[in-house]
Amino acid sequence: MYIKSFKQLIVWQKSILLVKEIYEITKKFPQNEMYGLVSQMRRSAVSLPSNIAEGYKRRGIKEYLQFLSIAEASSAELETQIIISKDLYKKLIFLKA
Repeated sequence: MYIKSFKQLIVWQKSILLVKEIYEITKKFPQNEMYGLVSQMRRSAVSLPSNIAEGYKRRGIKEYLQFLSIAEASSAELETQIIISKDLYKKLIFLKA
């Protein structure tokens, strides 16, 4: 099967769902986190599908792999932020994320 668009990539589709989940979870954070963890988590999450899409559109395999590497690094950043958040805000449910 030939993939005509980055939108057909399962990893991109799942990362979009992750972004939506992070936005839903961070809505429940205290207001004083708006410019702290909330901002960081949302940027990290949005970076995942954005870099996958941008890398796909570059068409060169070296560039594509570089952007996938950046997306992977953003996922580690987001995972770290989720771990911190789970420890700080024990009442919030992070199961889907």
